Amino acid sequence: MALSSNVMGAINFVAILLSIPVIGAGVWLATEPDNSCVKLLQWPVIVLGVLILVVSLAGFIGGFWRIPWLLILYLVAMLILIILLACLVVFIYMVTSKGSGHLPPSRAYLEYRLDDYSGWLRRRVRSSYKWDRIKSCLSSTQMCAELNQSYTMAQDFFNAHDITPLQSGCCKPPTECGYTFVNPTYWISPINNAADMDCLQWSNDQIQLCYNCDSCKAGLLANLKKEWRRVDIILIVTLVALILVYLIGCCAFRNDKTEDLFRKYKQGTYT
Repeated sequence: MALSSNVMGAINFVAILLSIPVIGAGVWLATEPDNSCVKLLQWPVIVLGVLILVVSLAGFIGGFWRIPWLLILYLVAMLILIILLACLVVFIYMVTSKGSGHLPPSRAYLEYRLDDYSGWLRRRVRSSYKWDRIKSCLSSTQMCAELNQSYTMAQDFFNAHDITPLQSGCCKPPTECGYTFVNPTYWISPINNAADMDCLQWSNDQIQLCYNCDSCKAGLLANLKKEWRRVDIILIVTLVALILVYLIGCCAFRNDKTEDLFRKYKQGTYT
């Protein structure tokens, strides 16, 4: 089979490059505090990226050294990986399609409700066993301490636009409870403790705060949604590019095979 090493090598080199943003997206997720605590998406993304890299290398070797069986293996394996990547893209979109923040009265930051998010995401944080592990991981970060360093006056805190969903849900009580601001992680004299179960969960203990609140779980899911959507955009672009590369590779493989058969026929060796 007289395969063009230049064409097949270039095609598979592009596929190798396309694995880099997938692996990079997974590594980025692993470095984010919330995703590193939950450990849901980063490893599937990293593993898929590594598999694309390995299969692309196999295709590159098969094209460069003209190894037909390795190219056939590459085409089959890459098709499977493209299907898996497409499924992952659709899955991320579906589980992040619900949920958004709500603007409380006289506040610039948003607050979040757990029931607004998809059932699959809610199940990842509802069980006490899973949440205890996640809560312990989140409480070990400096996200709440950073609020105390950034805001000392109540009005500055209420007008803040850069409070993350995790900080909004885990580091302070819900606004509707009517607590009085002392500092971002210390609140007193609630007016309406019956407004939400989270009002009773709030603690001025700097280790506890609102980590047991549903608002903290909702804030975590809001953070995950934002980060997963960014990853999904990267995966969509990579998926489209991989499909184009795969189709070009299939055409090149078919054309070379046709030319090989035609040459054998002209030589009188084709039966």
